[in-house]
Amino acid sequence: MQVHRALDQLPTFRNAVITIGTFDGVHKGHQEIISSMKSRAAQVGGETVILTFHPHPRKIVKDASEPLTLLNTLDEKIDLLSKQGIDHLVVIPFTKEFSQQTAEEYIQTFLVSCFHPHTIIIGYDHRFGHNRIGDFRLLELMAPQYQYQVQEIPEQVLDAIKVSSTRIRSALKDGQPHLAEELLGYRYFFAGKVVQGQQLGRTLGFPTANIDIPDPEKLIPADGVYACWAQITDGAPLRGMMSIGLRPTVNGKHRTIEVNLLDFSGDLYGKTLRITLASWLRPELKFNGLDALKAAIAQDRLDTIDSLNQLTF
Repeated sequence: MQVHRALDQLPTFRNAVITIGTFDGVHKGHQEIISSMKSRAAQVGGETVILTFHPHPRKIVKDASEPLTLLNTLDEKIDLLSKQGIDHLVVIPFTKEFSQQTAEEYIQTFLVSCFHPHTIIIGYDHRFGHNRIGDFRLLELMAPQYQYQVQEIPEQVLDAIKVSSTRIRSALKDGQPHLAEELLGYRYFFAGKVVQGQQLGRTLGFPTANIDIPDPEKLIPADGVYACWAQITDGAPLRGMMSIGLRPTVNGKHRTIEVNLLDFSGDLYGKTLRITLASWLRPELKFNGLDALKAAIAQDRLDTIDSLNQLTF
């Protein structure tokens, strides 16, 4: 898959079959759209082209203070889409100026001039242009003039995608990684750098790596204890138990993500760890002192081993 980030440096696409969307999660519903794109491209001897926007349009056209949580960072989305057999991904810088194009300008100077599409695959409820007045019917109306075809994504498919995205976010926030995995088609993951912590785990005999997630929009799962796998950059998966939360036993004030690696000892500071969720073990609890906390972590370790022994990465 080729990734393009500048509209003035795009190649000449061959019978481009395009669709537009955020594709957050690249879950099973999105994969159904991608499958339709690939089938259409095969029919017309064309190339599949996904258009996505960065930053998310909601950050530009709505109140920036409104919280936005996403299942994927841009880099994660690129990686997931590359595994779907797409020919091209175009990451379009979404700006205030871009959002103020009229719907007709959006079709003429953006879709047609930049991509010369053979087929545009779009949802019945897709909106574009200033004040979001452009829609599927306008694309149909202008199709003869610009000699492209329009294909509608069925309402039931779009509704399923919306429901899936909501359910995935809810599942992760409710400590149900297995449900999220079922809807995504893969295990949920996130990555961050190992930073200095208070080293409490080390004093308890369970040294942990404190993970700092650089993207504030990345959805962090529910507080609690998890069995997981951790990879150092692109290394082999290592077994881990992870705690997310405020650490109430020691009166913690800030939410932390701490991972104890079962099969590794050494310095991880400054390295990037990719964490893949396996299972949720228990909620975060406040224990009566460090001895009780240490005993609970020892049991968590046994539960982690038992959980991971039943799964494959």
